[in-house]
Amino acid sequence: MTFATASPNPGPKQVVLKVGDPSVHLNGRWDAAPGTWWTGSGFKLFVEDLTSLTVNLGSHTTQPVAAIGLSVNYGPFTTLNVSEGTNELPLGLPTNAKKGSKSVVRINAQGWQNNRLNVESIVLNANAKPLTYNPSKIAFQFIGDSLSAGQFLDNGVDGAWPFLTGETFKAEHNINAQPGAALTDIESFGNVHGVSFQFFRTEDTGYFDTTDHNFTTPWNFKRDDPEPSHVAIHIGANDASQNITADAFVNTYLTFTDRLRVLYPHQPFFVFTPWGWPNADGTIGQYYQGSYQEIVNKRHAEGDKNVFLVDTTGWVTFADVFPANQHPNPAGHVKIAGLFTQWLEKWGLSPEHQWSTLAS
Repeated sequence: MTFATASPNPGPKQVVLKVGDPSVHLNGRWDAAPGTWWTGSGFKLFVEDLTSLTVNLGSHTTQPVAAIGLSVNYGPFTTLNVSEGTNELPLGLPTNAKKGSKSVVRINAQGWQNNRLNVESIVLNANAKPLTYNPSKIAFQFIGDSLSAGQFLDNGVDGAWPFLTGETFKAEHNINAQPGAALTDIESFGNVHGVSFQFFRTEDTGYFDTTDHNFTTPWNFKRDDPEPSHVAIHIGANDASQNITADAFVNTYLTFTDRLRVLYPHQPFFVFTPWGWPNADGTIGQYYQGSYQEIVNKRHAEGDKNVFLVDTTGWVTFADVFPANQHPNPAGHVKIAGLFTQWLEKWGLSPEHQWSTLAS
């Protein structure tokens, strides 16, 4: 006679999360794949007893690799390359952490291009307990081009002034910035649409070169969680490069802010003047001088007093840019973020004293 052997207890299973689960807090733009568009898009987790985290990525992920930024418990964002398939991330958490310890993990698509993450699942260690991430009360919406997207930086958008500003204020921050794009809805440096069109779409202008997503989908702004509390716009360099006249640019900008005001009826708008293109001889190549003040003045004349000019004259010198392309270098982005932080504090906005969701 034979007796059946009892199967050993397999123990607790790993915790599997999907995009759409309440404990996976999204930022930026996501399509139905689910996958990211626009630089800086990603997700945040708040987890009790976390020891391991694996991200399984699908075929819509940028090939062969995509760069992500990873921050654990509000430490600096480190750059990692991930690819389609299984990606176990190095969290660097202590192995002897006491039971009940809580961790915050933030992950974003870091590249200023080639930044698609098709997240099929997020796998946590057994016994991990996903909690609710509570976003900051301050939430920036940045709108721009390569000068805001971190083009040419090794760590992409994570080293760019909008991202750094958001971190200083312990704020949430979405960054819709497309290198080469004009505000005007024209073809510009490989972009088939301008930001005045594309901002209202899920996809960034990279959709044009993909085989799986060659269309644009209206973005549901109710998906932004939280709703932006402050909107900052730095754009115009590519309009000038495409010979858009100052009058035409002002009209496009005003129409764009009309549409933004419908979405954001009470939020302050910060209209940046260009810091220009610094040259080795100390001169600055300028564009649309006076136009940004005209935009703010016209908004005020229409009764919208909640629009403010951020005069960046003198903020960026030749020492602050890459000589080959005159885009801000790492130190230049830090400088710009510091100057904008000073401007915001004088305006009346103070950084949060602590993050809204705290690790312990």
